[in-house]
Amino acid sequence: MTKPWHGVLVATALPYLPDLSVDFDAYGEHVRWLAAAGCAGVVPNGSLGEYQTLTPDERARVVAVAVEAAAGSGSAVIPGVSAYGSREAVALAESAAQTGCPAVMLLPPNAYRADGRAVVAHFRAVAEVGLPVVAYNNPIDTKVDLTPALLARLHGEGLIVAVKEFTGDARRGYEIAELAPALDLIVGSDDVLLELVLAGAVGWIAGIPNALPAPCVALWDACRAGALAGAAPAYRRLHPLLRWDSKTEFVQAIKLAMDLVGRYGGPCRPPRQPLSDTAAAAVTDAVALARKD
Repeated sequence: MTKPWHGVLVATALPYLPDLSVDFDAYGEHVRWLAAAGCAGVVPNGSLGEYQTLTPDERARVVAVAVEAAAGSGSAVIPGVSAYGSREAVALAESAAQTGCPAVMLLPPNAYRADGRAVVAHFRAVAEVGLPVVAYNNPIDTKVDLTPALLARLHGEGLIVAVKEFTGDARRGYEIAELAPALDLIVGSDDVLLELVLAGAVGWIAGIPNALPAPCVALWDACRAGALAGAAPAYRRLHPLLRWDSKTEFVQAIKLAMDLVGRYGGPCRPPRQPLSDTAAAAVTDAVALARKD
């Protein structure tokens, strides 16, 4: 059975006006465009959406705009509710529930190097809101690793339904399946898509579809169908661009990719700075390669 976190869900970039206030009209248009391109949903207020730089009111309005824009399209809105504290994450999850979201995505505590006991308590607090929780494992940023054993515990206690796996280690997919076979695996790093689909992934929370949704959806469909002979050339062609999703400057790179294909990406909020000339040239070359037939 297809669930809201299955398929290609886009971790949406957030457009800004010249004064760096959020351009909510442009964001709503972007969500509609992604739905029309065949994406199964969007994930606002994730790392790519620069959630750390947004006020609580901005985060709530971003979700409301996404829900309104996706209405009637069949496209799900699964917002990130990660925060420095559990109380803040709970409040964000409650707001998402009131807005009509079918699930939320949650990092471990990201201002505290939590042990297993604290991680379980954090996820329990958010799960008690009543929405399904997609765990987001990004130990690069949080310094807290949701290991397969810890994920199995969280799932066994009914606190999570899926995990966005961002370590880049495809071996994790097999170990997760062994320890928690009913836990849905979601590709978190764009550049291990094929590897994690082979390991059983049922979803892809992706960054590059902000710029190139149709080729990414086609690649996902081919991978899931087991059409590896057809998927491999497209994967190789996209890979130089996909791997930017795992770099420190991923937000700037994906927004530049959007600009290069005629979508508005625009600037980031500080402290992020524009890409260096060398990095911008590399992104430009990767976009050109990805768009070749």
